[in-house]
Amino acid sequence: MISNNYFSDNEDLKDHFDSLTDWKEIVDSYEENFTDYALYQKTSQEELAYAPGNYEDAIEFYRSTLEAGGDIAGKDVSQVAKQMDEVGLKYKDGKVTFPKEMIDVINKIKSAGLLPYGIHRHYGGIGLPSVVQSMLSESVSRADGGLAITLGCMNLAETVERFGTEEMIHEFVPKMAAGELCGAMALTEPNYGSDLPNLQTKAVKGEDGVWKITGTKRFITHACGFDTMPSIILTLARTGSTTSGARGLSFFLVHSKDIFVASIEKKMGLHCSPTCEVVFENSPGILIGDEGKGLVKYSMAMMNQARLNIAAQAMGIATAAYFEGRKYATERVQFGKTIDQIPAVKKMLDRMEREIAGMRCILYEASRSVDLYRWKEERGRMNGIPEKEIRKDETFKRWEKLASLLTPLSKYYITELANVVASDALQIHGGSGYTEDYDVARIYRDVRITNIYEGTTQLQVVACIGSIVAGMTETGIFREYIKDEMSKFKVSDELKELWSQLETIVSEFAEIGTGTLREELAFEVVESAARLLVSLLLERSVPRAKVERRASRKALAQDYVLDSSAILLSNLTKIKGKKKSLAAV
Repeated sequence: MISNNYFSDNEDLKDHFDSLTDWKEIVDSYEENFTDYALYQKTSQEELAYAPGNYEDAIEFYRSTLEAGGDIAGKDVSQVAKQMDEVGLKYKDGKVTFPKEMIDVINKIKSAGLLPYGIHRHYGGIGLPSVVQSMLSESVSRADGGLAITLGCMNLAETVERFGTEEMIHEFVPKMAAGELCGAMALTEPNYGSDLPNLQTKAVKGEDGVWKITGTKRFITHACGFDTMPSIILTLARTGSTTSGARGLSFFLVHSKDIFVASIEKKMGLHCSPTCEVVFENSPGILIGDEGKGLVKYSMAMMNQARLNIAAQAMGIATAAYFEGRKYATERVQFGKTIDQIPAVKKMLDRMEREIAGMRCILYEASRSVDLYRWKEERGRMNGIPEKEIRKDETFKRWEKLASLLTPLSKYYITELANVVASDALQIHGGSGYTEDYDVARIYRDVRITNIYEGTTQLQVVACIGSIVAGMTETGIFREYIKDEMSKFKVSDELKELWSQLETIVSEFAEIGTGTLREELAFEVVESAARLLVSLLLERSVPRAKVERRASRKALAQDYVLDSSAILLSNLTKIKGKKKSLAAV
């Protein structure tokens, strides 16, 4: 197996870093006039020693971090991914044992200083904008999707940073940044998966003021911690009555020493990612935030970030599938030539490349939307500005709303297409792909969960549809955003026609009103919005690209728009046909 740097060997990813990303707006938002650098000059606070002092330093710091992460991903993680998958996890008496190869490579990442990529530098983290975090997560996921999830759990401190008290933040976040604590999200219960408002795990406050939690959670990644590293478990429990729904749920932090891991799942893929069943029995918990806001505020914020992380994971796994498919096709000889020269195979490879490029565009646009609102909130909190004051800012409100749409939209789109790309990669391998002799079999198994966990595709559609329909009204925020982005480049006639198709689709759908038909056709509307957005982003990338890359990007964009036009036309025909059939009843 040839080992490469998984950042520098990926031309499309490098395009996004070198020329497609507007670093000024990202740096302005994250670094906020290089406040951390100025503070370090005054205080010599050790955690801020690497804070950049200008745009050039910031971009170089982000690049060097991605280079270091890509190097470990390509030269270390990818080299042991097969062994980790084969060895898997062992469970006995509540304890989970991890493969030595996995422990070694996590320790290498920790030694390189890359572990706390999602934690603010004030608390010992690296300090990276969301766009850079997604790029790093993509590179690691290309090497091994399960290990990327482990790193994501170790960065769950960001939830404590956002909503915990100062005491909680200083107690737990630096320990997570130092690799002394892992994190886990414990929401799902055996009888309640997507139906979170009806969760039954209960929290009771004792006379001593300590909350005690009782119940069972299922499908909880890394509730067992990692190796010798314990976990802090962020969980939902009912503090209201059994009939109080979402408003009766509160958000808690529980230490893994106070719970019991009853079992781990035997899964199709991600064999080194422990998926635990967790039993709480009068387990002491620390309340995060206000009672009754556990689901509607804190868990939703945590899940939105997790969904973006899964989109990045799926992006990386799909990239691995594409590279494996292309490598095999350029080496496998049939009928006197390599199979990449066979038109049917070439068509598959071209489509995979095109979809990968589109997926990457929507991933980084969703990450951009997070960057353009979240750090205003974080910096404001650190500076003692009341949340109500922060939320009055029009720019903040605009990008928060867009992030609430683009996050589930990207999660749905990328994970669905990642499964298609992995399937095509396996198909290119023929019968060999169905064996475990090639990495594509593991990749195919690993990617399958991505459009299920952290909210299925069907739930992402539910999360998107209202924002799309409302956002496409004359004063809607999605329409305003699309128009604004289209004003930044010369839009092709084909893209204009695609925009017109989407307008018609949403208009036809809006006329349906309520009922099962509306729910049935929501997917077609969301898919259409995603294809229009990705088409726009691909066209927008052409003039931004380096001169030598513009022709290839233009060709990708043109073919993608043609594909999308056919899909939108089909969706429009289906919506009109269903409406006509309903009217005839």
